[in-house]
Amino acid sequence: MADVIPFSCIRPREDRASDVASLPYDVFSLDEAKDEIARHPRSFLRIDMAEATFADSVEKHDERIYARARTLLDEAIADGTYVVDGEPHYYLYRLQAVDGRSQTGVVGCSSIDDYLNDVIKKHEKTRADKEVDRIRHVDTCGAQTGPIFLAFRSDGTIERVIEKTASAEPLYDFEADDGVRHTVWRVDDPADADAIRAAFEATPALYIADGHHRAASAVKAGLLRRERAAAASGGRGESSAANGSDRNDGGKQGFADAVPCGDSLESDHFLSVVFPSDQLTILDYNRAVADLNGLSSGEFLDRIRERFEVGEAAPMPCKPDCKGSFGMYLDGAWYSLEIKDAYRSSDPVAGLDVALLQDNLLGPVLGIEDPRTDKRIDFIGGIRGLEELKRRVDGGMAVAFALYPTSIEELFAVADAGLLMPPKSTWFEPKLRSGLFIHRI
Repeated sequence: MADVIPFSCIRPREDRASDVASLPYDVFSLDEAKDEIARHPRSFLRIDMAEATFADSVEKHDERIYARARTLLDEAIADGTYVVDGEPHYYLYRLQAVDGRSQTGVVGCSSIDDYLNDVIKKHEKTRADKEVDRIRHVDTCGAQTGPIFLAFRSDGTIERVIEKTASAEPLYDFEADDGVRHTVWRVDDPADADAIRAAFEATPALYIADGHHRAASAVKAGLLRRERAAAASGGRGESSAANGSDRNDGGKQGFADAVPCGDSLESDHFLSVVFPSDQLTILDYNRAVADLNGLSSGEFLDRIRERFEVGEAAPMPCKPDCKGSFGMYLDGAWYSLEIKDAYRSSDPVAGLDVALLQDNLLGPVLGIEDPRTDKRIDFIGGIRGLEELKRRVDGGMAVAFALYPTSIEELFAVADAGLLMPPKSTWFEPKLRSGLFIHRI
């Protein structure tokens, strides 16, 4: 049973939504964030990535960064940029891509206990250093500002509520700079809210599609607030889940102001947008490698032929059209690759196309043993197209590979098995915007 509840939302005034809505902080480098804020001074990115408002000499985890994020958020609420919906509500959030694809999810708050008990399933390993930053940001701001992208297998109940609610006037409806249209409705009918709550209660599992680090950070910030609440009431609160090697002892400010929510705390739930899985699109996540590991092009192709069927060189881009097929750009030409049957796998992880490429080519031929840390490999989201692969190789990289996208059912299979996907296995598009929904904790 999944626990997804309505919440009292802090959200932008209707005429400010397009100004503040921002892509997630983790898609920007520091220099890119500075440029984005210069172009869009009201962008929520200045709160979400407040280090971009400081000189480069200020260290990433400096206390002043988190303090400024809190100040900027409080000022935006005080000056009316943001309004507060006093009563708890669900919201519907539709994203429509340039090509017409659309997806509509329910904005609510998911349970940190569901995360801990594996009702919310994961498929990606997180890094403690990335978690520390978001734990401090959430805790100092006293708010969750970036929604976690979740998916579920729907029985159609929520789609019926979506269809009804989406016939009303939206709160927001705007097109972002990248051409993605964002539309938001508030669910005002109590019967519809009850139907949404019941539909999630009947759902055995939710799956993190995107935002593993934000989810882990929200959960750990919530556990730390539980500790503070327990200590304030005379109990002991030394939760090993929150106080292990990943604990952030430097960002303690703000724990004491945990907000009660009945018998629980607001921080017991985290901001999320939950989408029916059949509405989601996963794009390819492609690879480029800096060199051929000491091989000539001929030797490299001979090594590939040991495990792949290799097509003739062609001038036109080669886009994979089925599982187990790949496109490769080398020396100004495109090649089709198809994994030989002997090297396919029915294992949920080893059978993924990203794993087939890694285990049969990138590792044994190009010497990329750990793609998480090897500086010779770059990852290119499919939103950039195959021309970006050509540009990378023509600009100095040695070879690039186009992959067939991982499917949502493959993601579910890996998560259901309690396994982890290889790095950079999925690219979800379009991206949720930050700043449209804030959950005060």
